[in-house]
Amino acid sequence: MNHPAAIGIFDSGVGGLSVYRAIREILPAQPVIYFADQQHVPYGSRPLEEVRNFSEAITHFLIQHGAGLIVVACNTASAAALHHLRAVFPHIPFVGMEPAVKPAAETTRSGKVGVLATPATFQGALYASVVERFASGVKIMSDTCNGLVQEIEAGRLNGNSARHILETALTPMLREGIDTVVLGCTHYPFVIPLIEEICGAGVRVIDPAPAVARQTRRLLERHNLLAEGDQPGEVHFYTSGDPLTLRRQVSALLGEHGRYHAARWEDSHILAPEPSL
Repeated sequence: MNHPAAIGIFDSGVGGLSVYRAIREILPAQPVIYFADQQHVPYGSRPLEEVRNFSEAITHFLIQHGAGLIVVACNTASAAALHHLRAVFPHIPFVGMEPAVKPAAETTRSGKVGVLATPATFQGALYASVVERFASGVKIMSDTCNGLVQEIEAGRLNGNSARHILETALTPMLREGIDTVVLGCTHYPFVIPLIEEICGAGVRVIDPAPAVARQTRRLLERHNLLAEGDQPGEVHFYTSGDPLTLRRQVSALLGEHGRYHAARWEDSHILAPEPSL
């Protein structure tokens, strides 16, 4: 008999919802606990040590609330904290985000790939390792898309600012002949239509979320934690920001609803949530 466990998913904000969406598509019966650290969004410009500390505290919180597997649905947090979290919580399986440079390098026809990610992701050892191992002979062009996370958090997915940020990032890459764009931030899949409009039909955009969802399912099966049956798993959304705002964001981005809770940071710990909405 299996023992289904909740999947704990966390991000600095709503970006991890792109991963949550992919997970729910293939694991609809699994309960989910999602934590958006919106008090500290965005993580991408913060020191890696600070992000590591946030990630450890959030993982504690998710485990305390029933998570048996943790998805670090944030490229910055994965770069800063994934190895640390696996050492601190050896009994918990983790799934992290890795820039999809490998599939991009394997499938590019022009040998030129664009990567969009946050500064902390580019600074992390994980990104450097992926490029070194899998992108030999491929020209990698990168951009941090400063301000794009904030535009997505605000729901301005097709606004003038988001378009300007992406055009500034992508136009030089397109001139160089890229045929693939790797999304190295979980917020960025929400602007894929805008990226595709700017790039045109000849450029492939790689969203890593489906691969993360498949790995999540594999680990649940391996650890005998997979939920069975047809009943949708219960979903709880926690935020260190405003739960009303998160509820509006989830509704706008995903068109679904759940139970929403406020949680507070105090002395590097997350306190028990306030009553749910």
